[in-house]
Amino acid sequence: MEEKPPRRWVRPSTRAFIQEARRTPGFSLFDLLHGYVYARWPYLYIGVGTGEHRLARVVGPIVRLVGRLVPAGSDDDGLSTTFADTYHGKVVPLEAAAQLVTVAEDVYLGDLEKIIPYRTARDIVLQNPDHIVALECPCRSVRENPCLPLDVCLIVGEPFASFVMEYHPRRARWITQSEAVEILHAEQERGHVSHAYFKDAMLGRFYAICNCCSCCCGAMQAQRNGTPMIASSGYVAQVEADLCAGCGSCADGCQFAAISVDDGFARVDRAACMGCGVCVAHCPQEAIELMRDPVRAEPLEIRELMARATD
Repeated sequence: MEEKPPRRWVRPSTRAFIQEARRTPGFSLFDLLHGYVYARWPYLYIGVGTGEHRLARVVGPIVRLVGRLVPAGSDDDGLSTTFADTYHGKVVPLEAAAQLVTVAEDVYLGDLEKIIPYRTARDIVLQNPDHIVALECPCRSVRENPCLPLDVCLIVGEPFASFVMEYHPRRARWITQSEAVEILHAEQERGHVSHAYFKDAMLGRFYAICNCCSCCCGAMQAQRNGTPMIASSGYVAQVEADLCAGCGSCADGCQFAAISVDDGFARVDRAACMGCGVCVAHCPQEAIELMRDPVRAEPLEIRELMARATD
């Protein structure tokens, strides 16, 4: 009788995550456990955080208690950090999002302070960037009537892609870079916003692009309620008055409620606009364009950043 190989209690993807964590400066045991829980049970994690999961009433108070006993931490200057500092997104217009999922080489870009305006979790370290998994979005999945489709959360690079695929084979699938770009285009056509996500517990770096809607996305809802979890793309929408027909397509589709139509003319609330570019793509008159806003953090454009790093 053929002997079965011995069962390994720690899966290969978990070992890879642990090994990478050991190489990450300042990554604590608590961070490692936090990252494991977050990636292993994302639907429970997000569901409890948004109050949508059936266990939220039971687990929520425990999580809040742990949060008080074990604070998020502190940065290199000793300043305390909040949850929003350790888990946040950066709005990326379609072209910038497509760049992130079509990188052809490993990337090591650290501490992008001018781009990711948070004190922590702002590195881009892409190992095997062509390893991409389409995961059923936790935010959508925990909703009673979610926006569809569900598999629009793109996990990019290692060790994250293999970890998610190994633990969530029924909710995830391997995709090619071209398929990832197709998902990005399809989501923009639906009026959804692409966010590049960073998290302390995910080795303090970029790990995913999710395509978000204000009705399902926990981060967008937190932003709307005053918790700063999403950074602007660095652009702001600008309307060309001579071309605007006042049809309201831009206002109807704006996920940030940043556009209104007054006296037959679309007006942009610059403070509310996050520069996602959805309105640009959906304006039938081509009357809107994204303009760089020097007051905001710089855009996340991976090819330009890689070029700067080699200069």
